[in-house]
Amino acid sequence: MSAVAATQLDRTFAALAHPARRAILARLIRGQASVTELAEPFDISQPAISKHLKVLELAGLVERQRDAQWRPCTLRAMPLKLVADWLDEYRQFWDERLTRLDNYLRQLQDEETAGE
Repeated sequence: MSAVAATQLDRTFAALAHPARRAILARLIRGQASVTELAEPFDISQPAISKHLKVLELAGLVERQRDAQWRPCTLRAMPLKLVADWLDEYRQFWDERLTRLDNYLRQLQDEETAGE
């Protein structure tokens, strides 16, 4: 993994570390939303939501635009693809381990059945 990709991965994980930021991303899956709309379900101030959005922007997960008075936020999912690819290596590792365990347990079961 390149240094740039590693830095992006670090930023993405840091952004995903807070439940409010994960909830914001979950809301943006449904489409664009203003800061006011994103703040509605939370019991925190709009400036606090703006700070969370800034973290998400720095991680490349959210893009804020200007459309006259409306400033919509949009999900940018590409950094999540990097996370998914990184996790896939570990998924393959565990799949291999579980397959070996399954084979071993079947072997024990076959030996037990043959001994009866």
